[in-house]
Amino acid sequence: MSNETELERLRAENAQLKAKVAKLEHKLDLLLRQLYGKKSEKVDPDQLLLEFAAEFEKEEAPLPAPPQATEAPDGEIASDEAPKKAKKKGHGWNKLPKDLPVKETVIWPSEDELKCDQCGERRVSIGSPEITDRYNYEPRSVFVERRIRHRCRCPRCQDGTVVAPLPLSPIVGEKGESCRVEAGLLAQIVVAKYNDHLPLNRQSEIFEREGVHLNKSVLCDYVHGVATLLSPVADRVRSEVLSRHVVGLDETGIRVIFGKNDTRNARIWVYRGLSGEVYYTVSETKAKDDDDGPKFVLAGYEGFVQADAAKSFDSLFVDGKRTEVGCNAHARRKFFDARKSNPKEAAFVIAVYKKVYEIESRVRDASDFERRLARQTETKPLLAALDAWLDELAASPALVPGTPLALAVGYSRNHRTALRRFLTDPKLSPDNNAVERALRLVAVGRKNWLFAGSLEAAEDAAILYTLVGSCRDLEVDPWEYFRDVITQRAGGAPVAELTPRAWAAKHK
Repeated sequence: MSNETELERLRAENAQLKAKVAKLEHKLDLLLRQLYGKKSEKVDPDQLLLEFAAEFEKEEAPLPAPPQATEAPDGEIASDEAPKKAKKKGHGWNKLPKDLPVKETVIWPSEDELKCDQCGERRVSIGSPEITDRYNYEPRSVFVERRIRHRCRCPRCQDGTVVAPLPLSPIVGEKGESCRVEAGLLAQIVVAKYNDHLPLNRQSEIFEREGVHLNKSVLCDYVHGVATLLSPVADRVRSEVLSRHVVGLDETGIRVIFGKNDTRNARIWVYRGLSGEVYYTVSETKAKDDDDGPKFVLAGYEGFVQADAAKSFDSLFVDGKRTEVGCNAHARRKFFDARKSNPKEAAFVIAVYKKVYEIESRVRDASDFERRLARQTETKPLLAALDAWLDELAASPALVPGTPLALAVGYSRNHRTALRRFLTDPKLSPDNNAVERALRLVAVGRKNWLFAGSLEAAEDAAILYTLVGSCRDLEVDPWEYFRDVITQRAGGAPVAELTPRAWAAKHK
C-alpha cells in the first residue's frame, strides 16, 4: 500500500471520527440542556452572528454563505435596526382583587395612648380611619355540609308526611351506596392532582393536618368516581375535536404499573381542535395499530392532521384520507440546536423564522383572506429563498453527515411539503405549539406523581386531563368548572352543555 493511499485512508477515518465526536457532543449538549439548561429557544439572530463572528472565517471548504441581513430584499431578514426592548415589569404589589372576601380587624391605640397628655381626657375617633389591606390565608377550608330536611304533614288529617329528597350523590360506591363527599371537595381533589400536580399521598397528608382523615385509597376511589361520572363529557370533547378542519396531535410517555414487578412505558396522546378542545387518551404501547392509538382514534377522520415527523404518525397518511401538516417549530428547533457547531448558518435560519412569525403575529386576528394574502405575498417568497439555500447547502461537500446542521437541513428538506402546507390554507397554523403546550401538562405532572398505579388509573387520568387541559386552554378556573359540572352531571344535565367550551360560553 502506497503512502498516498494510506494517507487518504487515514484522512477518511479521521473525518468519520470527527463526525462521530460531533454527533456525540451534540447529544450530550442536548441532554445537559434538558437537565440543567433553560428551555426557552428565544435568540437574537443579529447578536448570534456577532458572538460567533470570529468562527466564520475558516480555511476549510466553506459552506454556502447565507445572505446577510442587510442584503435581504424588502427587509425579509432581520434588519440592522436595534431590536425594541420589552418594557420591564415592575416588582411592586398589584392591586388586590375586589372579589376576595374581607375579614376586618379593628386596631385601637392602647389605653395609655388614648389618654390625652394635656388634660387626661380620653381621645375619641375622628374622621375616616386608616385602612391597610394585606393578603392572608386560613388553611382549614374543608367543612361539613349539613342538610336539614323537615318532615311535613297536614295538621288536620295527620297523614301524608313528605320529606324533601336528598340531592343525588355525585358518585356512588360499588354497591350503589351514596358517597359522603360533595362536588366542591371532589373538584378540589381532581384539580389539585391534574392541574396543580399534587399527588394523592400529599393531599392526604394536607387533609390530615386539617383534621380530616382521607387516606390515599379513598382519594383514589374519589378520582375514579369523578372520571367515570365525567367520561361522557370527555367523549363529547373527542367528537368535537374530530369534527374540525384540522386536528393537532402529539404524544409522550408515562410509567404504568401493569402488575407485580411489571412497570412499563405506556403512551398518552393529545388531540386538539379549536381552542378549548383538548382530548387525551392512553395506549399501552406506541405501536401504530394499538387500541386507543392515533390510527384507532382517527379511523373515521378525514382532514388535516398536524404533527411532528415521528415515524409513528406515518401510517395515518397512507390511505390519503388525512393530509399531513408539518410543524415549523420543530424545523426551527433543529437549527437552534446547531447554533454551537454552525453559528452562521443557524443564525440565518433563525432570522428567517423570526420574520415569518412576525408576519403571523400581525395577521393572527385578521380575516382568512388577509391571512392567506400575507402568507402568499410575504411569507412564501421568504421561505422559497430559504429552501433554495438549503438545497445548495445540502449539495455542498463541506456539510458533514450526522452533524447537527446536516440533521437540521435533512429534516427541513425531507418534510418540506408538509412544512409549507400552511401557506395555502389560512385556517392552518405554521406550528403545533398549542398541542405541545397541552402535553406539557402531563410532562410536569409525571415529575410529581411519577407513575399511574394501573392502566385503568391512566385512563382515568386521560379523562380528567381532557377537561383540565381544555379549561386551561380557555383560561377557565378548573375548580369552578368541576364543582359545577360534577353537580350538573349527577343531576342528569345534557352532556353537550357540560364541555369546557360550552360551559365557558355560558358563564362568560
